[in-house]
Amino acid sequence: MTHPLAKVHRMFELVEPIATVTFSEVPNEAFLALGMRNYWDGYFAGRAAPLGLAPAEVVHAVFYNFADGEVARHIPWVWGKITPQEAIAVRERGSTAALRQRIGQLADSPALVRAADLATRAAVSAPTEGRALYAGLRALDVPAEPVARLWHAATLLREHRGDGHNVALLAHGIGGTEAHVLLALSLGMRAQEFGRTHHLPTAQLAAVVDGMRRRGLVDAAGGFTDAGRQTKERIEALTDELAAPAYDVLTADELDELIAGLEPIAAATQETDH
Repeated sequence: MTHPLAKVHRMFELVEPIATVTFSEVPNEAFLALGMRNYWDGYFAGRAAPLGLAPAEVVHAVFYNFADGEVARHIPWVWGKITPQEAIAVRERGSTAALRQRIGQLADSPALVRAADLATRAAVSAPTEGRALYAGLRALDVPAEPVARLWHAATLLREHRGDGHNVALLAHGIGGTEAHVLLALSLGMRAQEFGRTHHLPTAQLAAVVDGMRRRGLVDAAGGFTDAGRQTKERIEALTDELAAPAYDVLTADELDELIAGLEPIAAATQETDH
């Protein structure tokens, strides 16, 4: 059935903190212990592993929003230290441990088991066409242990939405670095202050912003124009529309139950970030 897009967007808000424990300290330490040189080695090894031994050019295309050359600093180097199959296992173990650590007693609650079951039903039901990273994750076994299963389902739903978000960006002519500039501006920051772009060479980032200024998306002061803000809003709305089919398998009551079940888990996950 078709659900209101506001509920689809609410699922994004709840799934995001659960899935992104994979980018936190516990999984990072596990990757470092296996010979990764830094955080980003582990990031690319773990997140790209479902694509197999894909070259940097393919990972760059699928991930979409990294600057030119960033992926190639890590892929294929990491595959000299760890196989994709090993990276998948390390990522799952580390992410499950991190999630369990963050949510405390909720990890052993019947409510978590029910949320994991509902989320998994949605996560394995969406169409894979045009969604390379989601399709790679779908090819993996679903973990049996409830906390691991919840993290896996959240990751599937996150990357399904992410693949759709890339489609929405592409349809609006927004490149990877430009997407980060739009996100920075929507958060009230300038591009040179934003964590995902501030490290880029000044001239490179300035050229991206200048291009967006010529297209009427950014004003002379480096802030949003009305057209820029509307473009960002249209991209987000289309992203929600493209994410919606994952939840068609659930009834309205089941989606409401899933949202209610995930809210305390997502809240507990985020509390430890502050």
